[in-house]
Amino acid sequence: MSTQTPLAEVRGTGSAREGARHWGEERLVSAATLALLVWLAVSLLRLPALDYVTVTHWLKAPFAAVPMLLLIVALFRHLQMGLLQVIEDYAHDEGNRLLLIALVSLAAVFAGALALFAVLKIAFGPSGG
Repeated sequence: MSTQTPLAEVRGTGSAREGARHWGEERLVSAATLALLVWLAVSLLRLPALDYVTVTHWLKAPFAAVPMLLLIVALFRHLQMGLLQVIEDYAHDEGNRLLLIALVSLAAVFAGALALFAVLKIAFGPSGG
């Protein structure tokens, strides 16, 4: 039998007061991802062809490379946030939850870094094709 009051027993187990910030960040990242995906679709549709030479030439322009880099960051952050939300909701074992959170976070950062590297390599690579 506990000698603590019911209020003392639940103190510290409630909201971390991070919900509104997290909700706002999710919405901002979602809106940015959607806007950048629309930009990508419109940009690709305006190209004369979708072959390697045309797309790499297009990606060398700053007005294509910079939004593409922003899309990659927003897309992988959106992916990470969504997967972390699923883990937090459905992984009940604390050890597994921490492992899954670490794996998802590392995988998202690694995959995003690879995508950023690929765009930067194209953007700053030699001209020609």
